[in-house]
Amino acid sequence: MQRILITGGAGFLGSHLCDRLIGDGHDVLCADNFFTGSKRNVAHLLNHPYFELMRHDVTFPLYVEVDRIFNLACPASPIHYQHDPVQTTKTSVHGAINMLGLAKRLDARILQASTSEVYGDPEVHPQQEGYWGRVNPIGLRSCYDEGKRCAETLFFDYHRQHGLDIKVVRIFNTYGPRMHPNDGRVVSNFIVQALRGEDITIYGDGSQTRSFCYVDDLVEVIVRMMETERGFTGPVNIGNPGEFTMLELAEKVLGLVGGTSRLVFQPLPSDDPKQRQPDITLAREKLGWEPKVALEDGLKETIGYFRKLLAEGQA
Repeated sequence: MQRILITGGAGFLGSHLCDRLIGDGHDVLCADNFFTGSKRNVAHLLNHPYFELMRHDVTFPLYVEVDRIFNLACPASPIHYQHDPVQTTKTSVHGAINMLGLAKRLDARILQASTSEVYGDPEVHPQQEGYWGRVNPIGLRSCYDEGKRCAETLFFDYHRQHGLDIKVVRIFNTYGPRMHPNDGRVVSNFIVQALRGEDITIYGDGSQTRSFCYVDDLVEVIVRMMETERGFTGPVNIGNPGEFTMLELAEKVLGLVGGTSRLVFQPLPSDDPKQRQPDITLAREKLGWEPKVALEDGLKETIGYFRKLLAEGQA
């Protein structure tokens, strides 16, 4: 049994990671300030003897005793991270400093949940870990993009300067149950609009691409990364290399939900990447990992979750 801290543990991805680690027999401390996370996501764990929920903002230091730290805290959708861009940058940068300081004090291994957004609007396709990215440092998305890039810098400087045991993963688009219904991300947007019988909003002409990884696959590879040998730091791309246009995704959602929703087109948001696809060669070689859940199967699970939320008046 390990004592494990998960920051952002009541969020979409964090709550699934809590489930996995509790199921593996670990003692889990979930820290979240509930800006985008929800107690609902971890309510089923509250009475578990090896689960503890703590309201905490990572921009402030945290003094606990743990063996492992998963640093997931940060709003991850444009609507949420642009709501308070200064706080978003603080969460990435101050949060990294505070969690790295904790890991240094405890000599604990720490994993940073970075993002494919470090690549910006890429000139290289698919994106490999060695690509430095094409990011606008003063754009509307830069609070998130540059915040995560700076967090990676801090992780590697702590590793080089203090010998800290770090792991860094770059997460590509992930979806599944417990996504926030109003987070503005394309999968949740399309599903909620289709279930409500509203028009499906497509930005641009719908030709821009994304790659979608089901949350169970992503949790599996994050756990594998945390348990690699000490010298392997990453960064490692994790995501599903299957690439779909926004039009293809909308058509899949409509086919599964049914109804009479129409496709409507709106201008493309500022700095929105035109294509996104991970090269997961390193994850295959080092972690023995390959995503298993097909997009259609994952969408069925996600649609079922949102259908239940809507029936309960939660979305």
